[in-house]
Amino acid sequence: METLLAFLFVLSVLVFVHEYGHYWVAIRNGVKVEAFSIGFGPELFGWYDKKGTRWKVSLLPLGGYVKMFGDMNPASAGQRDDLNEEERQHAFHHKGLMARAAIVFAGPLANFLFAIVVFTVLFAAVGQQRALPVVGEAVDGSPAAVAGLQPQDRINAINGQPIAWFSELSEVIRGNAGAPVSLSVMRDGQEIDIQVTPEAVTTGEGDDVQTFGRLGVTAGAFETQRDGIIDATGKAFSSTWNLISQTLSALGEMISGERDSSELGGPIRIAQMSGEVAEGGIGPLLFFMAYLSISLGLINLMPVPVLDGGHLVFYAIEAIRGKPLGAKAQEYGFRLGAGLVFSLIIFATWNDLTQLGVWNFFKGLVG
Repeated sequence: METLLAFLFVLSVLVFVHEYGHYWVAIRNGVKVEAFSIGFGPELFGWYDKKGTRWKVSLLPLGGYVKMFGDMNPASAGQRDDLNEEERQHAFHHKGLMARAAIVFAGPLANFLFAIVVFTVLFAAVGQQRALPVVGEAVDGSPAAVAGLQPQDRINAINGQPIAWFSELSEVIRGNAGAPVSLSVMRDGQEIDIQVTPEAVTTGEGDDVQTFGRLGVTAGAFETQRDGIIDATGKAFSSTWNLISQTLSALGEMISGERDSSELGGPIRIAQMSGEVAEGGIGPLLFFMAYLSISLGLINLMPVPVLDGGHLVFYAIEAIRGKPLGAKAQEYGFRLGAGLVFSLIIFATWNDLTQLGVWNFFKGLVG
């Protein structure tokens, strides 16, 4: 039950953010919004606002939509042709090209902005836990153990250069494979010097071979660091950009076959992870939501009809041609896009069930 509630909370918030991006920009461009739904299928409950928009929660909580005036359906696939001149002024498809593109792009943009806001709050209010250069454990037989490093030793400097964080220690050690380094260590109130030679570790094959140094120690102390609002905002932008780059890189590797496509997860895996991170508290849950928000924004920008990216492709073609694609071409495009999206959902769900061992369970029953 906790996993289900966490999943519904996470997905509902992200869907609301995405759809509210569409809604907010549509309203400001004079488009009438008929319905704002969290979920698909039959309505569970809802209400009308002063502008006549029906806000509702529907039965299937796996998405949502904003239905704009003049649309044939919530996916904006097709338009009504029975509108009079006054009604056309408030219809989505009768707005200018830039207005329609802005409305469509606003959904993914809202997801990215949400992630930036969440990261800013986390960095400024919750803070980041960073490892101090304190030895937690020296692995038996490792260079650290051979050199005499002990638990609770604090490494203040490497080769005369002061360090403040465990990550700085790791960076220097990785770059000195097989080369002796001098450590200034504080032990029981006294500073001692220890010479150690990091072990050279080689990974990869062929052109991907890499060699790095390893000391063989774990971090033994941590400190929570909170940033000022300006630094937190800067880190939030950089973190969002890094996650966007990493996600696109991972997708590219899956398409090229360099990465196992079994890593692609669907609703079941999201539900499972939502429950797991919720157990860690509000901080991990917010970080997970920010990451998912970025993923949701990127997925919707894919150039697939039905998704926001597909609409933007159609608008780009319209800008080049000077007129929209024909109704038949758009209809076939939306059908193809719907098929692709449905196939992706099936594939991701299959991965989820495989990871959970469901298929092996049924094989065992049959056997």
